Amino acid sequence: MAGYIHLYTGNGKGKTTAALGLALRAAGAGKKVVIAQFVKGMPYAELKPLKNIPEIIVRQYGLDCFIVNRPTQKDIEAARKGLEEVTTIIKNDLCDVLILDEVCIALYYHLFEPSELITLLKGKPENMEIVLTGRYAPESLVELADLVTEMKEVKHYFTKGIKARKGIEY
Repeated sequence: MAGYIHLYTGNGKGKTTAALGLALRAAGAGKKVVIAQFVKGMPYAELKPLKNIPEIIVRQYGLDCFIVNRPTQKDIEAARKGLEEVTTIIKNDLCDVLILDEVCIALYYHLFEPSELITLLKGKPENMEIVLTGRYAPESLVELADLVTEMKEVKHYFTKGIKARKGIEY
Protein backbone atom coordinates (compact mmCIF):
# COMPACT_ATOMS: atom_id res chain seq x y z
CA MET A 1 0.00 0.00 0.00
CA ALA A 2 1.39 3.39 -0.95
CA GLY A 3 1.96 5.90 1.83
CA TYR A 4 1.27 9.60 1.51
CA ILE A 5 2.24 12.87 3.17
CA HIS A 6 -0.56 14.68 5.00
CA LEU A 7 -0.33 18.29 6.15
CA TYR A 8 -2.78 19.64 8.74
CA THR A 9 -2.24 23.39 9.08
CA GLY A 10 -4.08 26.66 9.60
CA ASN A 11 -5.05 28.84 12.54
CA GLY A 12 -8.04 26.73 13.61
CA LYS A 13 -8.23 24.17 16.40
CA GLY A 14 -7.95 20.47 15.64
CA LYS A 15 -4.67 19.76 13.85
CA THR A 16 -3.13 17.57 16.53
CA THR A 17 -6.53 16.07 17.31
CA ALA A 18 -6.94 15.00 13.68
CA ALA A 19 -3.46 13.47 13.66
CA LEU A 20 -4.15 11.57 16.88
CA GLY A 21 -7.40 10.26 15.40
CA LEU A 22 -5.44 8.90 12.45
CA ALA A 23 -2.93 7.35 14.88
CA LEU A 24 -5.75 5.54 16.71
CA ARG A 25 -7.24 4.30 13.44
CA ALA A 26 -3.84 3.04 12.27
CA ALA A 27 -3.10 1.35 15.60
CA GLY A 28 -6.51 -0.31 15.48
CA ALA A 29 -5.52 -1.77 12.11
CA GLY A 30 -2.31 -3.16 13.64
CA LYS A 31 0.00 -0.53 12.20
CA LYS A 32 3.01 0.75 14.12
CA VAL A 33 2.76 4.49 14.80
CA VAL A 34 5.40 6.94 16.00
CA ILE A 35 4.32 10.39 17.15
CA ALA A 36 7.15 12.91 17.34
CA GLN A 37 5.95 16.05 19.11
CA PHE A 38 8.08 19.08 18.34
CA VAL A 39 8.11 22.09 20.72
CA LYS A 40 5.95 20.10 23.16
CA GLY A 41 7.46 18.89 26.40
CA MET A 42 4.63 19.17 28.87
CA PRO A 43 2.52 16.17 29.96
CA TYR A 44 -0.48 16.78 27.68
CA ALA A 45 -3.55 14.72 28.54
CA GLU A 46 -3.43 12.69 25.32
CA LEU A 47 -0.14 11.12 26.36
CA LYS A 48 -1.61 9.12 29.24
CA PRO A 49 -3.96 6.84 27.25
CA LEU A 50 -1.49 6.56 24.36
CA LYS A 51 0.94 4.82 26.75
CA ASN A 52 -1.56 1.95 26.90
CA ILE A 53 -1.57 1.37 23.14
CA PRO A 54 1.47 -0.76 22.28
CA GLU A 55 1.31 0.12 18.57
CA ILE A 56 1.85 3.83 19.36
CA ILE A 57 5.14 5.34 20.53
CA VAL A 58 5.27 9.02 21.52
CA ARG A 59 8.43 11.10 21.75
CA GLN A 60 8.56 14.75 22.77
CA TYR A 61 11.21 17.11 21.44
CA GLY A 62 10.37 20.24 23.34
CA LEU A 63 10.94 21.78 26.72
CA ASP A 64 8.80 24.47 28.31
CA CYS A 65 6.42 26.47 26.18
CA PHE A 66 8.58 29.13 24.51
CA ILE A 67 5.87 30.30 22.13
CA VAL A 68 5.24 33.39 24.28
CA ASN A 69 8.97 34.06 24.45
CA ARG A 70 11.80 33.17 22.08
CA PRO A 71 13.30 29.74 21.64
CA THR A 72 16.51 29.15 23.53
CA GLN A 73 19.53 27.17 22.36
CA LYS A 74 18.15 24.24 24.38
CA ASP A 75 14.86 24.46 22.46
CA ILE A 76 16.81 24.33 19.20
CA GLU A 77 18.87 21.36 20.45
CA ALA A 78 15.70 19.48 21.49
CA ALA A 79 14.13 20.01 18.05
CA ARG A 80 17.33 19.01 16.25
CA LYS A 81 17.48 15.83 18.36
CA GLY A 82 13.93 15.13 17.22
CA LEU A 83 14.88 15.70 13.60
CA GLU A 84 17.80 13.29 13.98
CA GLU A 85 15.60 10.60 15.52
CA VAL A 86 12.92 11.09 12.86
CA THR A 87 15.65 10.75 10.22
CA THR A 88 16.60 7.38 11.69
CA ILE A 89 12.95 6.28 11.74
CA ILE A 90 12.45 7.23 8.09
CA LYS A 91 15.75 5.90 6.79
CA ASN A 92 15.29 2.56 8.56
CA ASP A 93 11.53 2.26 7.82
CA LEU A 94 10.75 1.78 11.53
CA CYS A 95 7.01 2.48 11.47
CA ASP A 96 3.95 2.50 9.24
CA VAL A 97 2.67 5.93 10.28
CA LEU A 98 4.88 8.79 11.41
CA ILE A 99 3.31 11.92 12.88
CA LEU A 100 5.44 15.06 13.15
CA ASP A 101 3.23 17.06 15.48
CA GLU A 102 3.83 20.83 15.48
CA VAL A 103 6.69 20.47 13.02
CA CYS A 104 5.45 23.59 11.21
CA ILE A 105 5.85 25.58 14.44
CA ALA A 106 9.40 24.26 14.74
CA LEU A 107 10.05 25.52 11.22
CA TYR A 108 8.34 28.85 11.88
CA TYR A 109 10.66 29.47 14.87
CA HIS A 110 13.71 28.37 12.83
CA LEU A 111 14.53 25.41 15.06
CA PHE A 112 15.58 23.77 11.79
CA GLU A 113 15.11 24.62 8.15
CA PRO A 114 12.27 23.58 5.82
CA SER A 115 14.83 22.35 3.28
CA GLU A 116 16.15 19.83 5.83
CA LEU A 117 12.68 18.45 6.42
CA ILE A 118 11.78 18.38 2.73
CA THR A 119 14.94 16.48 1.83
CA LEU A 120 14.09 13.95 4.53
CA LEU A 121 10.47 13.60 3.41
CA LYS A 122 11.47 13.06 -0.21
CA GLY A 123 13.44 10.01 0.93
CA LYS A 124 10.59 8.41 2.86
CA PRO A 125 9.83 4.73 2.32
CA GLU A 126 7.10 4.28 -0.28
CA ASN A 127 4.69 2.62 2.15
CA MET A 128 5.14 5.05 5.08
CA GLU A 129 2.33 7.48 5.85
CA ILE A 130 3.63 10.77 7.27
CA VAL A 131 1.48 13.41 8.93
CA LEU A 132 2.77 16.95 9.52
CA THR A 133 0.90 19.37 11.79
CA GLY A 134 1.14 22.98 12.88
CA ARG A 135 0.29 26.53 11.96
CA TYR A 136 2.31 28.52 9.46
CA ALA A 137 3.16 25.68 7.08
CA PRO A 138 5.68 26.95 4.54
CA GLU A 139 4.53 26.88 0.92
CA SER A 140 7.25 24.35 0.14
CA LEU A 141 5.54 21.82 2.45
CA VAL A 142 2.14 22.57 0.98
CA GLU A 143 3.55 21.81 -2.47
CA LEU A 144 5.20 18.58 -1.33
CA ALA A 145 2.25 17.15 0.62
CA ASP A 146 -0.21 14.80 -1.04
CA LEU A 147 -3.08 15.88 1.22
CA VAL A 148 -3.41 19.35 2.76
CA THR A 149 -6.13 20.26 5.24
CA GLU A 150 -6.37 23.81 6.49
CA MET A 151 -8.10 24.23 9.82
CA LYS A 152 -9.71 27.65 9.63
CA GLU A 153 -10.83 29.44 12.75
CA VAL A 154 -14.31 30.78 12.18
CA LYS A 155 -15.18 31.28 15.84
CA HIS A 156 -13.31 30.38 19.01
CA TYR A 157 -14.23 30.73 22.66
CA PHE A 158 -10.68 31.86 23.50
CA THR A 159 -11.66 35.27 22.13
CA LYS A 160 -14.15 35.48 25.03
CA GLY A 161 -11.37 34.87 27.55
CA ILE A 162 -11.92 31.13 27.99
CA LYS A 163 -8.62 29.55 29.02
CA ALA A 164 -7.32 26.20 27.74
CA ARG A 165 -9.07 23.33 29.49
CA LYS A 166 -7.44 20.06 30.51
CA GLY A 167 -8.70 17.19 28.40
CA ILE A 168 -10.01 19.51 25.68
CA GLU A 169 -7.14 21.81 24.63
CA TYR A 170 -4.28 20.14 26.47
